[in-house]
Amino acid sequence: MPNTPAPHLTNPRALLRHLFDAAVQRALPLHNTAAFLPQPPKGRTLVLGAGKAGGAMAQAVEALWPADAPLSGLVVTRYHHTPPRPDGLPQRIEVVEAAHPVPDAAGLAAAQRILQLTEGLTPDDLVLCLISGGGSSLLTLPCDGLTLEDKQRINRQLLDSGAPIGDMNTVRKHLSAIKGGRLAAACAPARVVTLTISDVPGDDVSTIASGPTVADASTCADALDILRRHGIDLPPAVRAQLESGALETPKPGDPRLARCETHLIATPQQSLDAAAEAARALGLRAYVLSDEIEGESREVGKVHAALARSTALGRSSFAKPCVILSGGETTVTVRPRTEGQARGRGGRAGEFCLGLAQALAGQPGVWALAADTDGIDGVEDNAGAIVTPYTLARAGALGLNISDHLARNDAYGYFEPLGDLVVTGPTHTNVNDFRAVLVA
Repeated sequence: MPNTPAPHLTNPRALLRHLFDAAVQRALPLHNTAAFLPQPPKGRTLVLGAGKAGGAMAQAVEALWPADAPLSGLVVTRYHHTPPRPDGLPQRIEVVEAAHPVPDAAGLAAAQRILQLTEGLTPDDLVLCLISGGGSSLLTLPCDGLTLEDKQRINRQLLDSGAPIGDMNTVRKHLSAIKGGRLAAACAPARVVTLTISDVPGDDVSTIASGPTVADASTCADALDILRRHGIDLPPAVRAQLESGALETPKPGDPRLARCETHLIATPQQSLDAAAEAARALGLRAYVLSDEIEGESREVGKVHAALARSTALGRSSFAKPCVILSGGETTVTVRPRTEGQARGRGGRAGEFCLGLAQALAGQPGVWALAADTDGIDGVEDNAGAIVTPYTLARAGALGLNISDHLARNDAYGYFEPLGDLVVTGPTHTNVNDFRAVLVA
């Protein structure tokens, strides 16, 4: 490595954005689908799917599927996440949009239609399922006794509780008529091939979008325990069904799932590796911590700050200049509001940046970008934010107090006046959190 800083270090913002773009590019469906597509079957091919990458996944299949082979189906994605159609690409798969992260009536209608499309399938048919993160709320079909309003309330409470994604999806599976392997069971006796983009730590395919085509090892008792721990109420009739086991999901070994197979076509680790390769191509050292980091976003930010400070001071095994990369799915526990206090704006990436900036306390030579690879941090219009050595000083000059914003979970309100939000628009993929800390 040269002793003098390489030219790219003179523009840390552009460098960090370049690494984020490399990570997203690696996860785009069109780059990852061809190797996993099965041959057309003797019967018909039905495409079903849900997730933030659903529209792009459907277009990839349409572009790669033989023009003379029958193809039809329905995929649901998030509002405004359907990519523009390439010129000349015929639409054979219907794409509809619904709400995320709290489900709405459009998602309910889409799930009902998807389940109806499975009727009459034969052993000669192929069901190609396109599953990506966000499918849990987009593919919503409440179990008997549960209304859409009940599901919306439970979803909001789970999101605000700080529960890890595995726990949230255990509850979602058992309160659904389509998740937790139930969609695959409805497709029997057809062959079911699921192509999935992972947005969960450990790439557990039964957790991605609550595993609609994957056998579920969790139980009704597990779901009840999670609900009790977080103080979330259920209608008495639904609680009784959980207690009796009446809402149990298809388990490993269920014969209805015997002809099901699942392929991971893009993962968080692959995207982190792509960002690391992009950094090294510029002559910069790159260290990938993990793609499975969980925990409170602000606390994860503090840990990254400690590592960056020790590296900047020459006290760690990482040698500067370098970039430290990580992924996973952190959580935000929403703090109670005082009377008349507005709800803070922001998501996991912004909250990470608040915790990081506070702990760095203006450490010279450390810059960072944290963003959600789907382009949306929580429910806002930004993907994440950037932290610089001057963040606290610039914010202070504007009268912004970082402790106050942390107390209100208001990352958006802190970074927006600084011009330090990362805004990409929908990326049409989703491999979850991306974090890059540059120690120059």
